[in-house]
Amino acid sequence: MSAARPAVLLDLDGTLVDPAGSITGGIAATLRDHGLPVPPPEVLDRLVGPPLREGLRSLEGVTEQLLPALVRDYRARYREHGMAASVVYPGVREALEDLGRDHDLVVATSKPTATARRLLEVQGLAGHFVAVCGSSDDETLPVPPGGTKVHAMAEALAAVGMAGDRPRRAVMVGDRHFDLDGAAHHGLPGIGVLWGFGDRAELTAAGADALCADAAALPALCRRLMPAPGPSAGPRRPDGADGALAGARRAL
Repeated sequence: MSAARPAVLLDLDGTLVDPAGSITGGIAATLRDHGLPVPPPEVLDRLVGPPLREGLRSLEGVTEQLLPALVRDYRARYREHGMAASVVYPGVREALEDLGRDHDLVVATSKPTATARRLLEVQGLAGHFVAVCGSSDDETLPVPPGGTKVHAMAEALAAVGMAGDRPRRAVMVGDRHFDLDGAAHHGLPGIGVLWGFGDRAELTAAGADALCADAAALPALCRRLMPAPGPSAGPRRPDGADGALAGARRAL
């Protein structure tokens, strides 16, 4: 893959696809099946974004011994019901069509790669992307150094010829602070979308260079924040306050 075209890296759940309760509902049902307490909705919502095992570990009653069975049962339930129940957010298909004319689009997600690919196929989005980069399909492996999202973004950049010290004409789009933390780690502008699971306060605190409330505005915002051709800028401060990008922070 050539780096001749700029790239847009996009998160999956909460950014492209609304799980429509399939993630939180699936976790709740799995916990009940194992006789574990189900946390309130606001706690379940926070489990959308980080790796599943990491989120489950934070819940009352979940032990390391129980984790493999919980992950297995949740994944089975999600494959059977969750993918089809999810829906593409309004305006996302049109935004991808627009961006795909002059950008390489890559999914960078904490979901296992095979699951992410299948979800994109079920939702009719797979054809928009040159690569899908997620976590290992073997969820018993340790979390990669830097975290799952940072690792997925590194793979996404490599897929479009922007690995290592190569110039990076790319932006990251996501709905949680994990996405913006990854953007800062890789020296990319980060756009926080407000239709997912992270709110304005979370995304602003994570250093979003811009906030987007309407998918129709996303293509223009990506083009506006895309780094100019030239050497890679390197990692930015987490608050996103350095350089010319600071002036671009806005809500659309």
